Amino acid sequence: MKIFKKIILILIIIIVGLFLYLLVGSTEPAENIKWGITFSREYASSFELDWQKMFLSILDDLKVKNFRLVAYWDEIEKEKGKYDFSDLDWQINEVSKRGGEITLAIGKRLPRWPECHDPEWLKNEAKEIQDQKLFDYIKITVNRYKNNQNIKIWQIENEPFLRTFGICPKLDKKVLDQEIALVRELDFIPPEVGQARPIMITESGEFSTWIGGARRADIVGTSIYRTIYGKLGYVTYPIPAIFYHRKSNLIKLFFKDLKIISSEVQAEPWGNVPVTQMTNEQRDKSMSFEKFNQNIDYAIRTGIDELYLWGVEWWYWQKTKGDDRYWNRAKELFK
Repeated sequence: MKIFKKIILILIIIIVGLFLYLLVGSTEPAENIKWGITFSREYASSFELDWQKMFLSILDDLKVKNFRLVAYWDEIEKEKGKYDFSDLDWQINEVSKRGGEITLAIGKRLPRWPECHDPEWLKNEAKEIQDQKLFDYIKITVNRYKNNQNIKIWQIENEPFLRTFGICPKLDKKVLDQEIALVRELDFIPPEVGQARPIMITESGEFSTWIGGARRADIVGTSIYRTIYGKLGYVTYPIPAIFYHRKSNLIKLFFKDLKIISSEVQAEPWGNVPVTQMTNEQRDKSMSFEKFNQNIDYAIRTGIDELYLWGVEWWYWQKTKGDDRYWNRAKELFK
């Protein structure tokens, strides 16, 4: 019984120590930050604006150089066996012409609601056929773009280990591992020739240990959110910025060559209706202009030096409505 009590005491000390390590203190703000954005053609189109005009404004007015672009399977293969890359080709070509850098997200689960973007026709297929068609789409996509030197990172799936968000089936880790292995094989570069493109797996910053991504990828992309909307209504996470820095240090003890970036820094509203239907009061609960600036400052204080902001499509829409504060503040970051 005494041994059992000692074990419990040791566990409590470890837990309290870990808690204090993760949440107490501060770190030096990141310097020379590499700022980027995620762009979703699907989401941009939901604002009923010219998405190509929006994209060119992001390039030529905001002067963004670092993009996370999305190879939506449901857009590329709307009909079984018929592939249309025209919209993605256009985005990649425009970034490439300006010397920008691209992270290309591929897979079934990709950025933006409902998270899983598989074609409608796929749902009638057996699981084995679904998996094979997923591999076919990945193979065709990677082979199409692997010779483009502006594509610097392959992102495989989006937050695949996050089970509490999105309309998606349960993760099949075996399939995820096959996706990663397939991309590495297709994009293989002999060491004597050069360095292969890294693979990124994205993870929830608040609800994940990052171990699943770290075991499989070269880069873990973490989300950074402050105020969310869920079953409990609006919730602001009571997490200090030091949490991400300390968490990065812990995971790197076990995965020494791992790189940590933030693939998704909250910079748009979140609520129970689309942003175009929100009142100013609803919007301001999660993303007033003050909160926008606070989130940017918070992200800088995490110590992570590569930060991709989430919500550029909304900033542009706000600008068309006469509110250019978010757009102009972001422009200062991308100088």
